[in-house]
Amino acid sequence: MHEENKAAANGCGKIRSGAQNGAALLALMEKTGYSMVQQNGQRKFGGPPPGWEGPPPPRGCEVFVGKIPRDMYEDELVPVFERAGKIYELRLMMEFSGKFIGVCVSLDNCRLFIGAIPKDKKKEEILNEMKKVTEGVVDVIVYPNATDKTKNRGFAFVEYESHRAAAMARRRLIPGTFQPWGHTIQVDWADPEKVVDEETMQRVKVLYVRNLMISTTEDKIKAEFNKFKPGVVERVKKLRDYAFVHFFHREDAVAAMSIMNGKCIDGASIEVTLAKPVNKESSWKQHFNGQISPSSENLLGFPNKEDGTQKSLGKPASLSVRLNGQHSPGPPEVERSTYPIFPGIKLTPISMYSLKLSHFSSAVMHLDYFCHKNSWAPPEYCLYSTTSQDGKILLVYKVLISSIADDSQSYFMPEKLCTTVEDAKELAAQFTLLHL
Repeated sequence: MHEENKAAANGCGKIRSGAQNGAALLALMEKTGYSMVQQNGQRKFGGPPPGWEGPPPPRGCEVFVGKIPRDMYEDELVPVFERAGKIYELRLMMEFSGKFIGVCVSLDNCRLFIGAIPKDKKKEEILNEMKKVTEGVVDVIVYPNATDKTKNRGFAFVEYESHRAAAMARRRLIPGTFQPWGHTIQVDWADPEKVVDEETMQRVKVLYVRNLMISTTEDKIKAEFNKFKPGVVERVKKLRDYAFVHFFHREDAVAAMSIMNGKCIDGASIEVTLAKPVNKESSWKQHFNGQISPSSENLLGFPNKEDGTQKSLGKPASLSVRLNGQHSPGPPEVERSTYPIFPGIKLTPISMYSLKLSHFSSAVMHLDYFCHKNSWAPPEYCLYSTTSQDGKILLVYKVLISSIADDSQSYFMPEKLCTTVEDAKELAAQFTLLHL
C-alpha cells in the first residue's frame, strides 16, 4: 500500500506542499465534475453537483463532521463520505484538527439570537434593520416586556431562509462591526426548540399562554378560558407573564386554543399554543447540563410521570433558548475532569462571558452569564434565615435582578429553605432562571 493510502486509511493526512494540494484538488474536480469555491473561511465542494435537477436536499440531510486533521483535504475526504451516498455539497472549514473525527446530525439552524436591543424598538424596526445588513431574513420574533407591553425584552430572534444565510449573518453581525441604533448588540445561535413527535402531541391537553399581564390572576385566566364552554378547565398555573391551562379533555383544549389565541385579557393580547410535553430527563436537566441534584429536583417541582406536560415550574421550549440560547436536544453533560499542565503549554487570558453555557455546571453561573448577555446588572443575592422546630438554621436567598436599560428591578425568592448556603444560592438561581 502506498504511503498516501496508508495515511488516509489511518485517518491522518500526509503532509503535502501547496503545489501537491492544488494538483490533488484539481484532479478531484476533473474526475467528479464538481466545482470548488473558497469564501468566508470555508471551501465549498459542489452544491449542486453536476447534472443536479430540482431543489436542494431538504433540511435534515446534512451532517456535521468535526475534528478533521488539518492536513486532510477534499481529495481524501470525498471518497470516504461517498461511501454513504451521493454528496450534494461539502463545506470544509480549516480550523479543526485531531486524530479521530466525530459525526452527528447537523442542526441546520436558521435562527439567531440578537441581544442588547433597545427596548423601545418595535418588530418592524428590528426587521428592517436586520434586512439592511444581512440577506435572507424571513422573520423577526420579538417578545413584549413582562411589565410594560409597549417595550420589548431587550432581545429578538431573527429567522433566516437557510442555515447558510444565518451563518453568514452571524459572521456579519460580529459585535463591534455593526451597531444598530448606536448599540453594540450580542449575537449567538438560537438553539432549535425541542421536537416532540406528533403522536405525543396528539395527547396533550394543556395550553401554554404567554404575554399575560403580571397583574392577571389564575382565577381570571380560568374564567376567560371557561367562557366558551363552562367547566372545561381543570386548573391554571400562572408564572410571571405566562401560564399553563390544564383541561379535562383534549378536544376542549384544542377548541380553546383556536378561540382564545389573540384575545385580550386585562388589556394584553395573549398567544396560545399547545404546551410541549417534558420529563425530568429531557427538560430541566437540559438547562443545567445534567448537574441538578435529586434534592433540587424535588424542591423545584417536576412533572409527574403520569402527566408529562409542562407544569408548575416548567419552562416553555420557545423561551428556554434565552438561558443559553440553549435548549439543544440532549446537550452533553459538563466534563468534570482535570488535566495536567505540561511545560510549554500556552495559557491565554479570557473572559468567562466569551465561553458557552456548556462550560458552566451551576445555575449560579448560568444566571450571571444570562444577566450579562442581556446587559443587566449582575444578580444580587440577599440571605435570610429562620429556625426550624428542631432548632436547625434554615436559609433562603432573595435574588434581585436590575435592568441597566430602564432601571427596572425584579425580586425572586424560592418557597423552599435549605440547610446550607451553597444549596440555598443554587436553588435561588434555578428559581430565578425559571421565572425570567
